[in-house]
Amino acid sequence: MNKVMLIGNVGADPEVRYVDEGQAVARLRLATTEKGYTLQNGTQVPDRTEWHNVILWRRLAEIVERFVHKGDKLYIEGRIHYASYDDKQGRRQYYTEIWADNMEMLTPKPA
Repeated sequence: MNKVMLIGNVGADPEVRYVDEGQAVARLRLATTEKGYTLQNGTQVPDRTEWHNVILWRRLAEIVERFVHKGDKLYIEGRIHYASYDDKQGRRQYYTEIWADNMEMLTPKPA
C-alpha cells in the first residue's frame, strides 16, 4: 500500500497549468514540521521541517488555483511517486512527489 497523509503549510502560491484538453495540474510545496524537544540530559533538539512537492490533478487543482495561497494550512492525502530525469550534463537526477488524492483546507476563511 502506498499511502501518505500530511498536514503542513504552503510555502508559495501554487503553480497551476492546463494540459491535454484543458486538464488542470497544480504543483505546490508543503512544509511539515516536527516539534523540537528537550532530552533528559537537557540537550535541546530543534524543530525539523521537511518540504514536500505535491501534485494535484483535475478538480483538486482547480480548487487549489482559486482558494489556496502561501501560508495556508492543508491536509493532503495521496501516494508517493518517484521519478528521474537526465540533466544537461547527462547525470541522472531523482525526485520524489506526493500525488494528492484528497485535500482539505485547514486555514479558517476570513470573515
